[in-house]
Amino acid sequence: MAADLGGSQISALLESVPGIRNVLRSPVADALVNMVRAAVGLRPFADAEADELMQYAVRRGLINVTEGEQVLAEVRHAEAEARKQARSVAREAGAAAMPTAKPVAKKAAAGKASKKTAARKPVKKKSAGRRR
Repeated sequence: MAADLGGSQISALLESVPGIRNVLRSPVADALVNMVRAAVGLRPFADAEADELMQYAVRRGLINVTEGEQVLAEVRHAEAEARKQARSVAREAGAAAMPTAKPVAKKAAAGKASKKTAARKPVKKKSAGRRR
């Protein structure tokens, strides 16, 4: 059926049916578009798309298998480091945002406690010999 359709007919079909372009487009094209968007920060990086592009390059003979695996390992390592750094920055920002206790408040609380203990009456001791 696809062979029966001409270029203009395919273009008309793609324009008339919303969403069909995404169904007919190859996974490599999707991965390429999404990786470009991730490179400029419009969307998050996805390992699956990087895998798809490396597999495509290997299948087409553009790179060999070991080079593709090495690139993917470097990318995953860099992504893990970026996540670790982001967690570290978030942790530091969270620690800086935590309120600190004022020394004046501690002194005031200590003064109140000493007044309470001074106001208490001494407790009478019971003799050890008399038990009931």
